[in-house]
Amino acid sequence: MQDMKRFLIILFSTLLASCSGENTPAPETEPENMEDLICTDSPLLLELSSTPELGTAGCIKVYDSSDKLVDEINLADLSTVTIREDGQMIPKAQITKETAYNSFMDAVKCSTRWRIIHYTPLRIRGNGLEIKLHSGVLDFGKEYYVTVDKDFVKGHAGVAKGEWTFKTKSKPSSKSGLKVKADGTADFCTVQGAVSYAATLGKATDVVINIASGVYNETVFIREKNSLTLKGEDRANTVISYANNESYANGSGASIGTRPSSGSAIGACGGRGVILAESCDGLTIENLTLKNSFGELKGQAEVIYFNSKGNLTIENCSLDSFQDTFLCKGRVYVHKSLIAGHCDFIWGYPSACLFEDCEIQSKAAGYIVQARVQNKTDKGFVFLNCKLTAAEGVKDGSMYLARSGGSSDYYDNVTFINCTMSPVIAASGWYTNPAPNPSTPTAESGWKEYGSKDGSGKVLDLGLRSRMGKVLTEDEAAAYASKAAVLGN
Repeated sequence: MQDMKRFLIILFSTLLASCSGENTPAPETEPENMEDLICTDSPLLLELSSTPELGTAGCIKVYDSSDKLVDEINLADLSTVTIREDGQMIPKAQITKETAYNSFMDAVKCSTRWRIIHYTPLRIRGNGLEIKLHSGVLDFGKEYYVTVDKDFVKGHAGVAKGEWTFKTKSKPSSKSGLKVKADGTADFCTVQGAVSYAATLGKATDVVINIASGVYNETVFIREKNSLTLKGEDRANTVISYANNESYANGSGASIGTRPSSGSAIGACGGRGVILAESCDGLTIENLTLKNSFGELKGQAEVIYFNSKGNLTIENCSLDSFQDTFLCKGRVYVHKSLIAGHCDFIWGYPSACLFEDCEIQSKAAGYIVQARVQNKTDKGFVFLNCKLTAAEGVKDGSMYLARSGGSSDYYDNVTFINCTMSPVIAASGWYTNPAPNPSTPTAESGWKEYGSKDGSGKVLDLGLRSRMGKVLTEDEAAAYASKAAVLGN
């Protein structure tokens, strides 16, 4: 076969390594069967004889068997992004609701709405060009073909109609236990592919998505899907990671009701988080590491935004970012998990959010909680039997339990019960400028604490904390001392 004329669809076993950011060389031989079935969310691979270099113009297009165009990646849009060292493409200008939609952005559909995000449609993988199509463009059990314009890859003759075809798998046989594995041997290659499909099975249908070990470089959008579980194979080795930040995408995130056309204003930005969950109830996330890999101290960069009045459970997970790691509303239970960050890294508007037996890790000087609780007597953020730790090198006394957003429109309801606090926590505990609401806490509202101790188990002297935070009595603390007391279940 002529030089630069070998094409294959990714089903290859090296994808797990490439998803973790490694430059794994593409296979040197063609697959025996070019008609192998692939997942509807599988990336494609254009395999070449040497490391490819992107051109400056041209398109990759995908058509179905009736010649209908289903997707297009236009190199003219490459000018809108910068390529990080890890290969991820990030927008040169912050995405806002006025930003014009282009092929280096993705419209991720779940249920009836779309989340507009920046994404990486092209990556160099050794001697291959990996092509990540836009979300949801392929259907189950169909045949497609790909065309590539001349010099899309510098020096490459292009791919004409009929030279590169592939077929997709049928719908998963199970309607309740979906499987995700990046190498293409399961129902889906991406978490989002499984989530979007789960939403089509009925809002109330119980669905478990089993995610194999690997690093999944993607954002996730969950909308109007109840009773959904995302379950990793292994907490440490099943990782959903993506670099996102306020400088890339404006706001905490929202969805739109219509997929934007190329060149039109998107209407609402999908936000700076990794996972955006809207209008959900009964969402469970377990045995996963969730990471916003933006990787700098400054800038809001959520891992999860739970934008719902419903229930969220996080079990045996790691949530890792710097600022604004975890943002929530509704009723939330976080158990035996790690939440790491440095500035307001637990924040939001919950009616009740309980962290039980968790590690709360300070990665730099700052503030753990910023509460914006809507009702005076709502429990807000409660930490029960948690360990407040610090990463290596973080200065003693440099972390505060909470700071206020300084508004009378919401309440600073934060409570620590029987927590172990490392020396990273400032002796005064609470950061008092601006003053919280209420400025004089009660057993029901404001900043509260009971039974705090140091690493040796010695009960701390809370005298310095009583000026702005209430030290609860044993009887008062009982209202926060169990899951049933805080969440009612």
